[in-house]
Amino acid sequence: MSFCSYYDTDVCRSCSWIDLFYSEQLKQKSDDLHKILDPFIPVQWLRPTPSALKGFRNKAKMVASPGVDGVVLGLSEEVSLIGCPLYDVSMQRVLEQTQTWLRDIGIMGYDVKRKKGELKYVLLTRSSYDGSMMLRFVVRSHGILTRLQNALDILLKGSPAVKVVTVNIQPIHMAILEGDEEIFLTQQTRLEERLNHVPLFIRPKSFFQTNPDVAAKLYKTAAEWVDAMEAKSVIDLFCGVGGFALHVANHERSVIGIEIESEAIACAQDSAKLLGIERLTFKALDAVSFSTETTKAPDVVIVNPPRRGLGSELCKWLERVSPEEIVYSSCNAVSLGKDLEWLKSYTVEKVQLFDMFPHTEHYETLVHLKKR
Repeated sequence: MSFCSYYDTDVCRSCSWIDLFYSEQLKQKSDDLHKILDPFIPVQWLRPTPSALKGFRNKAKMVASPGVDGVVLGLSEEVSLIGCPLYDVSMQRVLEQTQTWLRDIGIMGYDVKRKKGELKYVLLTRSSYDGSMMLRFVVRSHGILTRLQNALDILLKGSPAVKVVTVNIQPIHMAILEGDEEIFLTQQTRLEERLNHVPLFIRPKSFFQTNPDVAAKLYKTAAEWVDAMEAKSVIDLFCGVGGFALHVANHERSVIGIEIESEAIACAQDSAKLLGIERLTFKALDAVSFSTETTKAPDVVIVNPPRRGLGSELCKWLERVSPEEIVYSSCNAVSLGKDLEWLKSYTVEKVQLFDMFPHTEHYETLVHLKKR
């Protein structure tokens, strides 16, 4: 028996490793990482960074289904997941209040088979800094927008931690999480987060790590590595809201963060203003486009690509401009291994596993590469 009733009753099996002792989870992940990276002969393997086992996720993604008693937030019309133990108790409470509120105002979930209904998803994000939350309703059209607006005060009164509320319009029938149009129902448009006392901001479409405690340790470790390199210039590719760039920035070091999502760059720029560091710049650009225009190597390049990895084009660029050091943060060790095959001019100096995703086979890896 695990600590999750959803898993034990076969309602939800998303946490496929939850019935393993946590020490065994870490061992299996470490063994997997060794299998992939041992051929590159790392100089140093650092101890894995563990996670809390409950309440560590800062984001909930709930399918809105048409249940018998009204909308159900969870996996399907039979499966509500508002009590998932991966979420903080305060998030569970807000999800329950939101489900009740939606039923009270007559909002039905989207019926995938019949292609009827309006509400597709409910997304909830929590700041570990002050406990404030962002609530997003993904809907098929503008049809229920007025109803949500008119009843919003009731929801906010019962859930005072909710500071940002939006409606996202996603008209396509296919299983696409969100659309292009985002409508704010509150004056506040973002959450403030602080990791290691560094201010970060979360907006609806800006990527943010789902395990803030482990993310803070990841950023701190990367900053310590870069400081030890005595780097004077750093480029951070796929910088998101600026987690790595903001942690390594100081008044003597030039840092440039590159990210294609403009909302994330806006958040990063606001953080930079709060820190008051002049030599810190963020640009909303595609990483490949940026690389084609950049021929001068910084001392260090930090990369945090999506699951597909850097790919051959960016790896070839790194080989060509040849920075002295690379700090690679990866959420997919398989694509990391493929990229390392391209980066033949570099040795693997350090490897550390960060368990961002307990109870699953997934994990984050931080690697220090040094030019031969």
